[in-house]
Amino acid sequence: MLLKGKAHCYGDYFNTDLHLSAKYRPAGTTLEELVQTMLINIDPDFSKRVAPGDFLVAGEFFGADSSREDAVEVLKKAGIAAVIAKSFAHLFFRNAINLGLLVIQADTGGIATNHLLEVDV
Repeated sequence: MLLKGKAHCYGDYFNTDLHLSAKYRPAGTTLEELVQTMLINIDPDFSKRVAPGDFLVAGEFFGADSSREDAVEVLKKAGIAAVIAKSFAHLFFRNAINLGLLVIQADTGGIATNHLLEVDV
């Protein structure tokens, strides 16, 4: 299967509070509502730019400080085809696998935001 999409790049130690801040998650918040607030503190227009099939690309230790499954579920709901990072936090990595989000460990140094990527899985 060949996946094609645009890269959205972020740096090292990207903890899940950056893409799914607890302050935007009162009880009863739906995944659709959470998608609208994704990355709002570091990239306020992200939810308007992301398209189904796009990739979230990061450096070292993506998903730090997360044991929450909704951190993975909101990425899937936004249409992220895969998270590509140099390394992952263990709990995020396991949650992604368990919930069906493709996670790829790779050297991401040559990838920039808006690069068109093709991933052959």
